[in-house]
Amino acid sequence: MNRFLIFGGTTEGRLLAEYCNQNKIFCVVSVATEYGAELLPKSVYVAAEIGRKDRNEIAAFILSGGFCAVFDATHPYAEDVGKNISGACIDTNTPCYRVVREPSPVCEEALYFDTAAEAADFAEKTSGTFFIATGSKELSLFCREGLPERCAVRVLPDDEIVRECEKSGFMRIISGKGPFGSEENCEHFRGCGYVITKESGAAGGFEEKRRAASAVGAKLIIIKRPREKGMSLLEAEKLLCEFSGKV
Repeated sequence: MNRFLIFGGTTEGRLLAEYCNQNKIFCVVSVATEYGAELLPKSVYVAAEIGRKDRNEIAAFILSGGFCAVFDATHPYAEDVGKNISGACIDTNTPCYRVVREPSPVCEEALYFDTAAEAADFAEKTSGTFFIATGSKELSLFCREGLPERCAVRVLPDDEIVRECEKSGFMRIISGKGPFGSEENCEHFRGCGYVITKESGAAGGFEEKRRAASAVGAKLIIIKRPREKGMSLLEAEKLLCEFSGKV
């Protein structure tokens, strides 16, 4: 019996898990949080592995699970995680396939920065209010004197994360599970002059954020996606079928 390891916590990871369930393909989906596991199908074909792992821990898990291939469907901005996954696959001589998210269309009216740190530099030097829709990992970059008081943030409904935001003095904290629709985004963005987001594609609700920023008159600031090579979700699904002899 062929069994596959999928690194998820993303829309692509969830869709791959659903595809495996529908086609009776056995897989284990590695996610960082309980919330990520809750989104997966409840099925004999799909098992969840919860918790973050370093390169050595990933390698040990691959060997213990006897997986015939690994599919890396982690977030496009999670570069360190991707390096650990590919490194562990090299260590264990296991085929590894990167699932790449579809690109977002170029937004002519937006400002683009290569990193979240550059976006924070811009915010620090620019008057006005900012809505940070990048998630909680980069929030420490915006904890500069006088800046949190001008920034609203949106994070997952995790008590520890919310407490950290409160300690840092952010002017408004919204906790919720995305992706969010245009109307919700309008409600959240209203009153802010700028919206900082990642180039997250359709799976990350990018278009809904773009439309909402335009509707409330906020300037969009986009953190560019790292360049990477890989396969599409459809190509990954076809490969799973080929490995499983279901073509």
